[in-house]
Amino acid sequence: MTRLCKLFGALLGLVIVALPQAALAQQAEGSAKAQAERAVTQPGNNAPVWRDVQSGQKNYTGLPGREMGVLIQPQLRFPGQKSFATAGEAWRNFRNGPLIHYGGWLLIVVAGVILVYYLVKGAIKLKHAPTGRLIERFSSLERIAHWSTAISFVILALSGLTILFGKFVLLPVIGYTLFAWLSALSKNLHNFVGPFFILSLLLTIIVYIKDNFWRAGDGKWLAKAGGMFGGEEVPSGRFNLGEKGWFWSGVVLLGVIMSVTGLIMLFPNFDQLRETMQQANVIHVIGAVIFIALSFGHIYLGTIGVEGAYQAMRTGYVDEEWAKQHHELWYNDVKSGKVQAQSSGAAARTPQTQH
Repeated sequence: MTRLCKLFGALLGLVIVALPQAALAQQAEGSAKAQAERAVTQPGNNAPVWRDVQSGQKNYTGLPGREMGVLIQPQLRFPGQKSFATAGEAWRNFRNGPLIHYGGWLLIVVAGVILVYYLVKGAIKLKHAPTGRLIERFSSLERIAHWSTAISFVILALSGLTILFGKFVLLPVIGYTLFAWLSALSKNLHNFVGPFFILSLLLTIIVYIKDNFWRAGDGKWLAKAGGMFGGEEVPSGRFNLGEKGWFWSGVVLLGVIMSVTGLIMLFPNFDQLRETMQQANVIHVIGAVIFIALSFGHIYLGTIGVEGAYQAMRTGYVDEEWAKQHHELWYNDVKSGKVQAQSSGAAARTPQTQH
């Protein structure tokens, strides 16, 4: 009886394995027959072959991998597309259509708004003459974290914009030969600088996160939009709410999104599907355009928009007058000893003797 049960189990296993193989064999035989018939009735028309190829069904291959047996992806339609197309074609049309169109306009509009603001309002200058007494605003580690992230970000932004918009903006101007060299350089820079940006980003988050939480006074800063339109600056801590918004929305949120999606595309050997990489590319492009648009404001305020801001990150020190005007609450904390910061010159004097 035991032998009969074992025999029955073995036969049942063979049937279970054989049925799918038989079905596949029958399907392949039918497809081959259809192709042979088409070759006789309509020579040169191999529509049956391409129907099989575009079906998205897995066929036979000698190469290992999850999608090696699928030559062309199945039909797909991205948001806003009226008709289905193979997934690769649908992704290409979505990238070269809405992503480039709306992304390009977003960058142009944001840059235009900043330019108009600068022409109308001009740079924010010190209301009183500098005292000559300096306070350390950024340590060496903080400046290393910032500049390594900033430089790698600029390289990634320029190379990414070349990859995304270059064919439509640069190619008609500089021609095929130069654009071929530039696009190849951009691709390699993007691939190799990306991991360095991720490491720099992590260091930046670790170094700056302690000073970017909500504190008393941030609500008032928000209500008055930081005084950007009223002319009167709102007292703030080491970082005002605008800078904190850039940190959390730009550096943390978009920075992490860029890093994760970038790694998905940069290392396809983790067995991810083509669909996964296409979706990662769409998220990467959308996030990158928003990230770059937000960075315009940060770069503007950190360079020509606010007098003394660039020197603060370049040297690590700001004048006492700058600290009082732009970050009065932080200045008071430094002078009271609540916050430790190095000083130079006569800055060690008490606030009372300074006045």
